[in-house]
Amino acid sequence: MNNEVSEKNHNIYFVPGLHRGLRLLEAVAVADKPLSITEIAARLELSRSSAFRLVYTLQFMGFLRADPEGRTFELGSRVLNLGFSFLAKQDIIQTARRDLEALRDKTGISTHLAIRDGLEVLFLDCVQTRTGFLSNVNVGTRLPAYASPMGWLMLTELPNRELSTLYKEVEFKALTENTPTDLGTLMQMIAKASSDGYVISHGMVEQGGSSVTAPVFDQSGQIVAAIDISGPDNAFDQKNDETFYIEAVLEAAGAISARLGYRP
Repeated sequence: MNNEVSEKNHNIYFVPGLHRGLRLLEAVAVADKPLSITEIAARLELSRSSAFRLVYTLQFMGFLRADPEGRTFELGSRVLNLGFSFLAKQDIIQTARRDLEALRDKTGISTHLAIRDGLEVLFLDCVQTRTGFLSNVNVGTRLPAYASPMGWLMLTELPNRELSTLYKEVEFKALTENTPTDLGTLMQMIAKASSDGYVISHGMVEQGGSSVTAPVFDQSGQIVAAIDISGPDNAFDQKNDETFYIEAVLEAAGAISARLGYRP
């Protein structure tokens, strides 16, 4: 926007309500805990009634979400969708691509990059193997997060209370006999993924398929994505043990994370 035009017509074009709403989202985003309406009002120097109206509107639109008691608020999934869409369009695919290609070349197996979009894992990129064992997962593919090793790793960011709320009304449908079919089992999978820092899967998503998955961190240390190598069992060279594949995937995930500003 032309600066001169902006300055001359600031009072005409500037929308105070929109400005307050966006400032509210920024305040909630940088807070180290969910905020009450009173705390939000204080941080924005607004009356409690004004803060309440803003919070109500943003919660209605999905940009904020309340705790189970409705007393405090944090960013909602719609904000995450905007952030993930920005990453997908601007940075993370380009950032990860060369490491996914190098991982494919090192292991001989197709590689993937995905993010969590609410209850689903959304695949942003796929680098196909040069062998005949092509991946059947394409860009744009969505899988239930509860049924995906990538999902388990990315769900480690949520405390058990939030997981319980997120999956309160979700019907677990098994993709294979190894798919978690209840919240308790899912939490066990997530806890192990968090402890190990990676996931080895055999027949979790589809029978006869295997994968090795690792998380991708951003500058703040949050898990923003996951990568994997995956394909049919016979795509994995029996001359290489699991350690070879784990180290290769972790190395690639670490390189991508470093480019996103992550410092362990």
